[in-house]
Amino acid sequence: MVRDLISESGFVLPEHLRTLLLSGGMDVLAAVLILIAGWTVAAWLSEWTRRALDRARRFDETLKPITVSLVRYTVLVVTVLAVLHRFGVETTSLIAVIGAAGLAVGLAIQGTLSNVAAGVMLLFLRPFRIGDYVEAAGQGGTVREIGLFTTILLSADLVYISVPNASIFGGTIINYSREPTRRINFTVGIDYSDDIAAAQKIVIGVMESDPRVLKSPKPMAPVGALGASAVEIVVRCWVPNAVYWDTLFDLQKAVKLALDGGGITIPFPQHVVTFRNGPAPASSPDIKN
Repeated sequence: MVRDLISESGFVLPEHLRTLLLSGGMDVLAAVLILIAGWTVAAWLSEWTRRALDRARRFDETLKPITVSLVRYTVLVVTVLAVLHRFGVETTSLIAVIGAAGLAVGLAIQGTLSNVAAGVMLLFLRPFRIGDYVEAAGQGGTVREIGLFTTILLSADLVYISVPNASIFGGTIINYSREPTRRINFTVGIDYSDDIAAAQKIVIGVMESDPRVLKSPKPMAPVGALGASAVEIVVRCWVPNAVYWDTLFDLQKAVKLALDGGGITIPFPQHVVTFRNGPAPASSPDIKN
């Protein structure tokens, strides 16, 4: 086609220019085909890797997203190097140039690279895994993904939260899902005139009757404090972490109903008011000390 256009125009290129033009066109076409093939293979191979890892029972969920990303970008890098080699570029010298340029760029975007370093440390030290509920960098949620730059959390009300890795690694991390058991601890107040021992027996009976409450450590109901208007009894037991919230909600309801059935009163806050000069007149709308 190129030869026909040249012939029709009446202008004849020298033989070496025509050879260079044709070979350059073939190189460009080959480069485009390599890019398309590499992009397709990268997408297919990363998707295949993701499915294979999903079927693998023993592979850590935390490493799946980054493994898929590494497979994809590795294929893309090999594709780019193949295209450059097609044009006769020496890849060894190019890698050295890219390394020097990467150092300069790294100094300019060291804040971003700190997220990468923090992401690697999070994957290496494993303060949390996929599916754990954590509080970090002032945010709380279930860990959905640990990436090289950010960690994705899903809050309790299903809000998507993206937190930079450097903020997480540089702060305090609270992992509520790490340990297999968790302690339930809440207080219930009883009237000063009620029998404390009887109330404690009722509370412990409620905890022991729940099959989710562990037998060891034993449930307990000590007197936590003598409040302004109630004796505060601590309801304390240990349960499997997976059923913590369900057990907590059920125990609070069960303790309330059991205390009512046992004649134990849960009093409202009360205040005793005294007057220095005797009681105020009942008909007076204003009370003066």
